[in-house]
Amino acid sequence: MRILITNDDGINAPGLRILEAIAKEIAGEDGEVWTVAPAFEQSGVGHCISYTHPTMLIQLEERRFAAEGSPADCVLAGLHQVMKDAPPELVLSGVNRGNNAAENVLYSGTLGGAMEAALQGLPAIALSQFYGPENVHLPNQFEAAAEYGVDVVRKLLRHGHWDDAGYRVFYNVNFPPIPAEGVKGLRVTTQGWREETNFGVEPHMAPSGRMFLWVKGGPQHLPTGPGTDVTANLDGYVSVTPLRADLTAYDTIAELKDRIEE
Repeated sequence: MRILITNDDGINAPGLRILEAIAKEIAGEDGEVWTVAPAFEQSGVGHCISYTHPTMLIQLEERRFAAEGSPADCVLAGLHQVMKDAPPELVLSGVNRGNNAAENVLYSGTLGGAMEAALQGLPAIALSQFYGPENVHLPNQFEAAAEYGVDVVRKLLRHGHWDDAGYRVFYNVNFPPIPAEGVKGLRVTTQGWREETNFGVEPHMAPSGRMFLWVKGGPQHLPTGPGTDVTANLDGYVSVTPLRADLTAYDTIAELKDRIEE
């Protein structure tokens, strides 16, 4: 199998090394793993693409490239330049440093890379490692992802819903914030919503007298209800959430038609 991998933490991120190991196991001895990752950290850029300026692409070694752009840019570079003569059969994005569950999905560059792959018609999976007091001080903070990543990807390749719709399904995987030995299993979940976890800003005055704003988030360890991603992770399970890029609120269509169509 030919696999393209990317991330949003940058080409030198430890989570990318974990993903490389996962991808090599999935690809097999006769397969190939190609890396196109951001030259610098791109956390929180979502599905951003560098539409108004060019993206510099540098080859670092065989099958390993750094792009001066977002994860979605990296996927575009991988598909239409680096691997244009022999496209990948699978795109993996991650392993992100921190969870991409609940509302984080909408901001995540890791998910942005997987989404772009899905929009390009390829199977795609995003993988993220939830952080918490039980794993943040481990020698390998990605222990759960390293232990269970291959198994989860294989299960999705064998049993996942892989359609050919325009807005095709892609998958969001989050590993729980605990050591690998404590992982209880896998749960298929919906995307949750954390109360009181909206992003905000914190102002700081520079010596020059100019104000700068730091974007900051809220608490990450708040459960999000039965059957949702964060709750599964906090309960010790790997969460797998099927996603589509279609943002239409289908549950409101009929009522809205009745109210405003003539």
